[in-house]
Amino acid sequence: MTPQQVSSTVTHFDVFNGDADGICALHQLRLHAPCEAAELVTGIKRDIQLLSRLTQVRQSRITVLDISLDRNREALVQLLEQGNTVFYADHHYSGNIPFCTTLETHIDPSPLTCTSLIIDSLLGGKYRPWAIVGAFGDNLDDVATELAEGLDYSREQVALLQEMGRLLNYNGYGMAESDLLIHPAALFQEVHRFADPLDMELESPVLARLRQGYAEDMGQAAALSPSQSSAAGRVFILPEVTWAKRVVGVFSNQLARQEPNLAHATLIERSTGSYLVSVRAPLTTREGADVLCRGFATGGGRAAAAGINELPAQELETFLAAFNDQFCEPLP
Repeated sequence: MTPQQVSSTVTHFDVFNGDADGICALHQLRLHAPCEAAELVTGIKRDIQLLSRLTQVRQSRITVLDISLDRNREALVQLLEQGNTVFYADHHYSGNIPFCTTLETHIDPSPLTCTSLIIDSLLGGKYRPWAIVGAFGDNLDDVATELAEGLDYSREQVALLQEMGRLLNYNGYGMAESDLLIHPAALFQEVHRFADPLDMELESPVLARLRQGYAEDMGQAAALSPSQSSAAGRVFILPEVTWAKRVVGVFSNQLARQEPNLAHATLIERSTGSYLVSVRAPLTTREGADVLCRGFATGGGRAAAAGINELPAQELETFLAAFNDQFCEPLP
């Protein structure tokens, strides 16, 4: 993927993961503090080293949401040294956080939170419906449902918020921006037209387009069978076709909900001889996915959900063994 060109003359940048959580986190912030002049910097969900696009930026304000500080550390330090002021909110593994008076961080890697919920807490729940959408998108169904009940939503309305979260998340997956139905920056701009997610549900043609694409792609995935099943979990290998690239993450989330005591891995076999990997820890524990994936060169993520961007074919058996070791409960 060719990164978008970033202007060094802009004075405010909004940098965010192109999934439901990143979009809903930024939407809440910009409802609270509008910044129409901000340049949007985003991409496919797995394109997380977004700060490397800003290395020429100086004396600007940069908002960073839902991308790992650990994976952006070098670029972040450079940006701070160039006189930029950075606000950073995230729920992925961060490692050591740089100390700088122009860096404000709100990072919580707890398995039962996400960036949308972190922003919700900072804003005192002012735009909570959107935090709920983001949490549903990150497969935090129990947390999102409890928050929705606190707002007296009907069961039908909660189901609509859940569907929206999954659709926004679905759109972020792909190996390149050309795989996506809608570019995440355009999707954010569409979301940002609506103060209330239920209005978007009724009025947005973009959401209708995502709904149709999701139904068609998940219909293809429904025919898949696991290539490996064990006490640790299930592994699915998907073909390198566009629909599979788009559903790999939401399909993983669906599998996790179906069998909450098991871990799941979905792999897309690339023609280059490597695999794109998504891992979901058992929903009953939400632990270990990040540890597993960080053991491989291009791996990362969070405790409940993580991935590997390029797993060499010769490391497949090593990965499968590590998957079983990570998620098999020890004998009593």
